[in-house]
Amino acid sequence: MKPFTPAEHEAVSAIARAELKTSGEIVIVVAESSSGYYFFALLCAALLALAVPLPFIHLTKWPIEYVYLTQLAVFAAGVLLVQWPPVRVALAPGRLKRRRAHLRALQQFLAQNLHTTKGRTGVLVYVSDAERYAEVIADNGIYEKVPQNVWDDLIADLTAKIGRGDRVQGLIAAAERCGDILAEHFPPGPLGEDELPNHLIVLDAERYV
Repeated sequence: MKPFTPAEHEAVSAIARAELKTSGEIVIVVAESSSGYYFFALLCAALLALAVPLPFIHLTKWPIEYVYLTQLAVFAAGVLLVQWPPVRVALAPGRLKRRRAHLRALQQFLAQNLHTTKGRTGVLVYVSDAERYAEVIADNGIYEKVPQNVWDDLIADLTAKIGRGDRVQGLIAAAERCGDILAEHFPPGPLGEDELPNHLIVLDAERYV
């Protein structure tokens, strides 16, 4: 993932403007990856190494020691190859990537304290770059009033903009759209309280399993 520049961070802080319309809280989190996929990648390397002896045993007269050394070499090469994150992500099934990204989004909803807002009106916009995944998670107070298809449309627009290489405008539009949606049901409070940070939160890749 290309790092966000200071100017891009500032631009995405449109969250603050969006929150002027509502008592809801909006947080945007962009992750480089939602998982390391090490376990699955190493499993693939191991399965490949296990399959190596079969053709050599049946089609050649190599001594078993040579076959064993070849198997070890293939496994070692596989282990080295999967140290490269794009390879690990490419090997992981789409279903696994979606599940890991969704779990990471739920974790971030809790980590950013969106479940602690007074009116239960917190909204998380989560984007995971490696998985090409985006999701909106809203608190119970919002789900009771805003149907899921509204958030699906927001995500469709966001992912379309990111796909065109315009991630900053996509995130700004998502923040503004969240503000408009929340404003319909949760108008600004009399004190204009701001409970959570309004800046873009970027998570670097970590060594997840």
